[in-house]
Amino acid sequence: MKIRRAIPYAPLPSQRRFHESAARFKGFSGPIGSGKSQALCHEALKLAYLNPGRTGLIGAPTYPMLRDATQAALFEVMRQSGIPYEFNKAENQAVLLDTDSRILFRSLDEYERLRGTNLAWFGVDELTYASEEAWVRLEGRLRDPQAKRLCGFGVWTPKGYDWVWERFLHDPVAGYECVQAQPFENRHLLEKVPDFYERLKHSYDEAFYAQEVLGEYLNPAQGLVYHAFERKANVKEVEADPGRELLWALDFNVDPMSSVVVQEVEGRVHVLDEIVLRRAGTRDACEEFARRYGGWKAGVVIYGDACAGRLQTSGTTDRQVIEAFFAERGERPVYRIPRKNPPVRERAALMNAKLRNAAGEVGLVVHPRCKELILDFERVQWAEAANEIDKDKDPRRTHLSDALGYLLWERQQAGSAAGERDQRLYW
Repeated sequence: MKIRRAIPYAPLPSQRRFHESAARFKGFSGPIGSGKSQALCHEALKLAYLNPGRTGLIGAPTYPMLRDATQAALFEVMRQSGIPYEFNKAENQAVLLDTDSRILFRSLDEYERLRGTNLAWFGVDELTYASEEAWVRLEGRLRDPQAKRLCGFGVWTPKGYDWVWERFLHDPVAGYECVQAQPFENRHLLEKVPDFYERLKHSYDEAFYAQEVLGEYLNPAQGLVYHAFERKANVKEVEADPGRELLWALDFNVDPMSSVVVQEVEGRVHVLDEIVLRRAGTRDACEEFARRYGGWKAGVVIYGDACAGRLQTSGTTDRQVIEAFFAERGERPVYRIPRKNPPVRERAALMNAKLRNAAGEVGLVVHPRCKELILDFERVQWAEAANEIDKDKDPRRTHLSDALGYLLWERQQAGSAAGERDQRLYW
């Protein structure tokens, strides 16, 4: 028995092409705000109705993304459409009461757990942030002999020449098809927020804007990491303002022990100084900082990488060393050291956006005395065939730019403006 239900949905041209595709495996690639999540939800519901009584799966790269974004978006579409369903939280699955179809919700970060029940269909949100191994596991489960329409699909924002690009676009596997949404196609979004894309120019650097907003495929794993840096624009003689707090950021590396001293002036980052010590430890860095800036009356905020919380051979952590040093001096800095470091690509994109964003604005300047940091900006490169920074080519490089990147990332997390990366604003 066929069950029909009208669902209010006015698909954009690219969404319509995606839904009409009869490919066994299909993808929807598009920039931010192109309606990828709506496409995923409506394709999943269509397949659940085409396969009554059968099981499908919706996946996302991590459980928080699955719970807070993908799953929430699907439930919202079902509520707005009046689709009756029951959700079993313990099993993390929903049953559509019209068809008795099951939808499993699964995180893809532990892909070996995807083995099991045969599937009639599956869909993956933000596929470029999932591993190819997870996708292959799901392909292997697409084998329900009673399915009326077997289909696996994914939606994503481009992330360079990765496995998704290779599999769906560059050299498509047999049975694969990809629909690419056009930038600024989403009239629904632009009617509500006409300046949405224009505002993103102030948060993204030119390359990241091309990827996230224009939906272009770039290769971030080649060339300079900090491509937005220019000496003429980013190197200026900036001096410390005694009335503003100092921001001190460290990369906990023994040789060289590296840190930068920064102030933020009306939203602009001023890198005032660098401290680079050979064959030195964390206390040595503290002593040198105190020699230069001890007793700073406007206060000090300390940033660093997550390694600060790891035990040294002495049985103490770098953070404990710093806290003990300043306690001895009767000073109480504020600490902003995370438990987990940010993703490398996103941290580099933020740095580039500060150096020069897509609107041409310079938001970060470096004093000429910061010679090693300037060399970082001019020489640090991506590792070949990887989305990681090359740390082997020159052991003197990356430490200062890493330290500054941790600082920028933490300050963004503390006060992100609308439109900054890693925020899902509209669905």
